[in-house]
Amino acid sequence: MQPRPGLIRLCTALLFGAVIGANVSGSILSIPQSVPRAVTQQTGTTLTRAAEDVLGLLAPASAEAHYPAVDLADVAERSTAAVVNVSSTKTPKAPGDSGESPSMEDPFFRQFFGLPPGFSMPKQRRSQSLGSGVVVSADGIVLTNNHVVENADEIRVTLDDKREFDATVIGADPKSDVAVLRLKGDLKNLHVLPFGDSDQLRLADTVLAIGNPFGVGQTVTMGIVSATGRANVGIADYEDFIQTDAAINPGNSGGALLNIRGELVGINTAIVSRSGGYQGIGFAIPSNMARQIMTSLVETGKVQRGWLGVAIQPVDRDLAEALGIDQGRGVLVADVTAKSPAAEAGIERGDVITNIDEKPIDSTGQLRNIIAGHRVGTRIKVDVIRDKTAKVFQVELGELPQGKEDEPQQQEHSEKGLLSGISVAGLTAENRDQFQIPAAVDKGVLVTSVERNCAAAKAGVVPGDVIMEINRKQVRNVADFRGLAAKAADGKSALLLLARQEGTAFVLVKP
Repeated sequence: MQPRPGLIRLCTALLFGAVIGANVSGSILSIPQSVPRAVTQQTGTTLTRAAEDVLGLLAPASAEAHYPAVDLADVAERSTAAVVNVSSTKTPKAPGDSGESPSMEDPFFRQFFGLPPGFSMPKQRRSQSLGSGVVVSADGIVLTNNHVVENADEIRVTLDDKREFDATVIGADPKSDVAVLRLKGDLKNLHVLPFGDSDQLRLADTVLAIGNPFGVGQTVTMGIVSATGRANVGIADYEDFIQTDAAINPGNSGGALLNIRGELVGINTAIVSRSGGYQGIGFAIPSNMARQIMTSLVETGKVQRGWLGVAIQPVDRDLAEALGIDQGRGVLVADVTAKSPAAEAGIERGDVITNIDEKPIDSTGQLRNIIAGHRVGTRIKVDVIRDKTAKVFQVELGELPQGKEDEPQQQEHSEKGLLSGISVAGLTAENRDQFQIPAAVDKGVLVTSVERNCAAAKAGVVPGDVIMEINRKQVRNVADFRGLAAKAADGKSALLLLARQEGTAFVLVKP
């Protein structure tokens, strides 16, 4: 049966009207069959019954399974009562500043400044900052950012119902920018946000951000999950951020990022902005990470992080080819600390870690966060590739030990061929002091100079590096270096293991 022209014109007009209506409210939305009323309430757009029917016809038959009906207004109304405003008062002091005012008791100074009798300078300079927080337990525990309450003398928390409480810091973790507060006073009828599983978030999932931007009051914004696992942002030492385009502004720090079920999936932390305001890139600490840190602070007063005992680096295309593994798969072990959990389990330098407890590892930041997220004593399964062979290790995570080792020596030597341009010397007490070589580096040769524009210089070798291996063969002294460098002279590349102040790293030297 041919469609009737009148019906086609009606459908076209209704769809056009729906798009125009959505534009007026600030967004163009694709509305699945099961959620037209929820979305229209959030955007403020009113659609006719006929328009909803037309949009419903365009939705996939399985929309109900993927888009459960939810009213975002109900979610926001339930959740805002558990998101609080955090006001912290601080007394900033310059180095050597006691906070006391200059003495004005001398008559000369009082006459010079024209000070009336009885006048005295204020003794302290106080500043106040505003942020947000989330009530996560009925006994008054609040999650927020460390930078919201850091060095605070007084903390005041205001609930959505206007009740005010003094708060104390149970504990804080600057490395992740998480702080845990406890409210003091009558805590009856506190609204609590339930935790969600931040690991289940997917790209384009709808999220709500709730906080107190610019101190204007409780504000709800909506967006999507733009990315997960964001690291190397430069905000904290441990980064595994959820990125969202939900509007986050100054004052939102410490507030809640919710999924559409009203569960806490993140603590809003920072934005990327050239203007200082919202530009579509905001970051939140995943709830699973924040919850683990909170539990540790509440139970022990400190953050207990697991320790594997390896130095790691990413696997780029050249390293992958040299090691004979697939590019972009896993993290390379550049060094293993003696008597560490990794060493005791049998993990070696040059291994490529591919999985932790069956979870694929794709970046150094991801591995670091996974290990840090476990407590001391936890047993984990580590999958590695060693010499193109898969191996599995059971590792019991521990705490960082302290220790030192000895050092031998040799004389300077300069090589030709692929590694020409490098001058090296044996390790001595003098050059250890000069280049601040860690005591644990007991074998290898010191790079004393590197000729400009040579292959090694282009690869990143610099004076002060200690060459410990060439093409996976150990370099114990200058004689070893000379022999291995000669073998690599005419090769396509030379894979060097270098020890540096910050740890060890593999470097590939190519002609």
